[in-house]
Amino acid sequence: MTLSVPTGRAVDLRVQSVDEILERVERSLQTRFAPDTVVRKRRSVGARTDRDTWVRIERRLLDKISDQGWNGTERAARLTGIAQPAWQGCVVWPDAEEAAMWRADETDLLPGGPIGTAVLSEAPQVSDAWWRAFNASLDALSAQNTSRVATPDTEAITQDLVTAAIRGTFPGSFDTTVEEWVPTHGDLNWANMTAPTFCLFDWEDWGNAPRGLDSASLWASSLAVPALADRVRRERHADFESRDGKLMTLFACSKILGPDAHPQDPRLEAARQMAEQTIQDLQAD
Repeated sequence: MTLSVPTGRAVDLRVQSVDEILERVERSLQTRFAPDTVVRKRRSVGARTDRDTWVRIERRLLDKISDQGWNGTERAARLTGIAQPAWQGCVVWPDAEEAAMWRADETDLLPGGPIGTAVLSEAPQVSDAWWRAFNASLDALSAQNTSRVATPDTEAITQDLVTAAIRGTFPGSFDTTVEEWVPTHGDLNWANMTAPTFCLFDWEDWGNAPRGLDSASLWASSLAVPALADRVRRERHADFESRDGKLMTLFACSKILGPDAHPQDPRLEAARQMAEQTIQDLQAD
């Protein structure tokens, strides 16, 4: 049983019925969901089970599932030194009507609530201990090895993608060649971290990416709160000072300032100023 939607039509799980999907996962995992805990996003749904675990269900088109597979949360369970919920198991099945797949991953419950939305409008209340745990996890992640490729926004990040995003938004005679590729979360924002205890979750898109992608992504999601954006830059100073970190800063800015820029985005001016300074730094290198 699947959602009943016309072939080729975009599925938005925030507004379409997910009852049949939830029932199917309950049967497969032999559990029950607490109805008042269901969280709905555009392409995923999550809920707490009666055995005090969490299940995240995602629908993804086949052309968005690369040769590396579609098992980011499962593969992330092998990572060490990172604060993340333990993975318990999964169920995967094909959509009966479209070229898409469904996947439900069960994990331990988070140690706290998500800090906020992907882009914040006010500073979160997190401690210095939280920042230390945050840095320890990101440093541990970047020191490990994987054959996976990060898929931010479900698109594999490549040199061509980086160059196209930067060149498509910013002029300037500077080299966009990435020098260092390291394991990254791939979707680091305030909606995927908890407080007061730090924990990083939603590992579907992790893999190798240019150094600084995670730091730049979190900085970009903090720009509406200048003091918070500055704190991110201070905490991840080594990333931002690296050449690849500067390229990732431009990459993140391109998503704010590019062709799809929203004229009311409160981050526009801060992103524009940072992009100008970063281009000057790259041209001076």
